[in-house]
Amino acid sequence: MMRLLFSLLLLSVPVLGVYSWVISPEHGWWFPENVSSYGPAIDKLFYLILWMVTITFLATEGALFWFVWRYSRKDPTKGVFTHGNHRLEMIWTAVPAMLLLFIAFAQMGTWADIKFGSHFPNDPSQGYTRERPIAQVLASQFDWRVHYPGADGAFGTLDDVENPFEFVVPVNENVVFDLRSRDVIHSFFVPEFRLKQDALPGHTIPVWFKAEKEGSYDLICAELCGWGHYKMAGRVRVVSRPEYDQWLAELTANWFSNGSEEQQ
Repeated sequence: MMRLLFSLLLLSVPVLGVYSWVISPEHGWWFPENVSSYGPAIDKLFYLILWMVTITFLATEGALFWFVWRYSRKDPTKGVFTHGNHRLEMIWTAVPAMLLLFIAFAQMGTWADIKFGSHFPNDPSQGYTRERPIAQVLASQFDWRVHYPGADGAFGTLDDVENPFEFVVPVNENVVFDLRSRDVIHSFFVPEFRLKQDALPGHTIPVWFKAEKEGSYDLICAELCGWGHYKMAGRVRVVSRPEYDQWLAELTANWFSNGSEEQQ
């Protein structure tokens, strides 16, 4: 009886695991909606790895179930000891190595399109470029600060403006920005964009995305950065180009205002 109980408990692990995976989308336990141009490529890689892990998981759990069921019963015969099987050891070393190589080659194109500077958008008519980023996003304990260049298009000059906690960008345009950290390692993570990039102290890291749907999306720090890590949250707001231009003009006017305009 106990043999059957333990075997069924072991078998329930893969059954419940796969079941929870199947029903998770309809219960809202899965990924949020993708709204970025390269999100489908990221999801494709995720599902590729997920299927590989699932098949391995089921095979391993099935083998464990069989071994527990087969060898847990009483057997009066004398046990046979073995010191290993070199052929089997080579197989279970070679197969994972080949799978890892397959993943490495499968992701190279997507990784290059997202991370390599030579693959960044460089057509100004389609949005911002590496040479003309839309903003600098500065991460620090425990906030996000977004610096927009002024009319001169250069950062670090007197006409720069700053917006805390909210990164506003135009929809359906290539958005390139520089990510920096003021203190420790942080991580710029927007789940709906399938975008995650660490911010490293002393480095300026170019990042790009193209949001294809207007809305307000969570900006999360995905790297444990100190006692206040839990509250380091912001928003990325995607708006139309006219709305973006109007918002930036209002931000600039308020930034350089001394309050006298309201008295006139």
